[in-house]
Amino acid sequence: MPMETPVVDFVRAYARRDGARLHMPGHKGRSILGAEAWDITEISGADDLSCPEGILLESERNAARLFHSRHTFYLTGGSSQGIKTMVHLAAQRRPGNGILAGRNAHKAFLHSCALLDLEPIWMQPAGSSLCACPISPRLLEQSIRQAQRPLCAVYLTSPDYLGEMLDIGALAEVAHRYGLPLLVDNAHGAYLTLFPGRHPMEQGADLCCDSAHKTLPVLTGGAYVHLGRGDWEPETVRTAAGIYGSSSPSYLILQSLDFCNRLLEETLPAGAAETASAVAALGKSLPFPNRSSEPWKLTLDCAAIGADGESVAALLRQRGAEPEYADADHVVLMFSPCNGSRDYQLVKDALGNYPAVQGRGAHPLPEPGERVISLRQGMLLPQQWIPVEESVGRICGACAVSCPPAIPLAIPGERITAAAAAYMKELGISRVSAAVL
Repeated sequence: MPMETPVVDFVRAYARRDGARLHMPGHKGRSILGAEAWDITEISGADDLSCPEGILLESERNAARLFHSRHTFYLTGGSSQGIKTMVHLAAQRRPGNGILAGRNAHKAFLHSCALLDLEPIWMQPAGSSLCACPISPRLLEQSIRQAQRPLCAVYLTSPDYLGEMLDIGALAEVAHRYGLPLLVDNAHGAYLTLFPGRHPMEQGADLCCDSAHKTLPVLTGGAYVHLGRGDWEPETVRTAAGIYGSSSPSYLILQSLDFCNRLLEETLPAGAAETASAVAALGKSLPFPNRSSEPWKLTLDCAAIGADGESVAALLRQRGAEPEYADADHVVLMFSPCNGSRDYQLVKDALGNYPAVQGRGAHPLPEPGERVISLRQGMLLPQQWIPVEESVGRICGACAVSCPPAIPLAIPGERITAAAAAYMKELGISRVSAAVL
């Protein structure tokens, strides 16, 4: 019997009635872009995401079975909403305001810490790069023991933006030994539930958020928060998610999350293995080493063969292939079962004979600047946007990092160093925010 899709079924039935829509939204179901007939609000029978009792709750329970969670909560504000929800729950749990985190955290983590007056205690091991932060169980235990303030949780990003994955099982064991919940930003790894034992929910995470839309056939903004072994009540998680999300969630996104349950059960398992094989084969056909340990991602190590990542990305674009991300050292290519053979061939034709010269090391990251004031103070003080070359010695007021989960070159409350300013210039950042004391 196929997986039920109660949200999709309800909305389609409502659209077929073609009744008088005397409710929001204002387009009244009349086609402008083409999806308006299925774009509804919390009408009778449609349930309410803030306190679901009907079709939305049923659909979430279907997702929970697929993700091996105590409960899975739908989000329409992306994993940014999920990150804020998790951090909020951690802040509620203990009186300590320290949260131990890998420094390659998404900006949403910094924003939530500032709003909740938590102070991150950063882990940035040797070998970290702009988008990678390889945290080991040993480093985690050492960091817990050396923490100078009470901790409320451990927060990690895995997979990182380059596709490198942490040993979540071993890290969870360390965190739990010290009575700390483990929060995992798994934004790029929702599809890992298709590979037994690889999703954080199967590895011992207490809370985990996924951007469903990044790797699964879900509309942009669709995401999950998964509740694992942590002691939070589902109602508490729901309440926290509501603080950071709209009271008018998109029913288009909710339908795509609902229908994805059927795909996860019926068609994607076979497609998962086929995609992993195709990605592996493509990687072997290219002259670039692949840094990714994810099965659906290629991270071309351009620095290893003396290539410039931006130039490699430009060549892909000339051939009609748009990469996910590129910097001087790397190009990231994300695949899914929705990619056809043509897409793989485009990459192979563009890069299969790319000339390799003498390799070079990746750009080393500068050391973090001095912490002058708290993250919260740095972010909530008045800010002045100034040229990067004039920022040296000033206190950072906004996250100096690009959109991906990456290691910020300067974090609000830290003093901006000359090395950090120089690296920002290399990345094309021309202006930076300085806190006005």
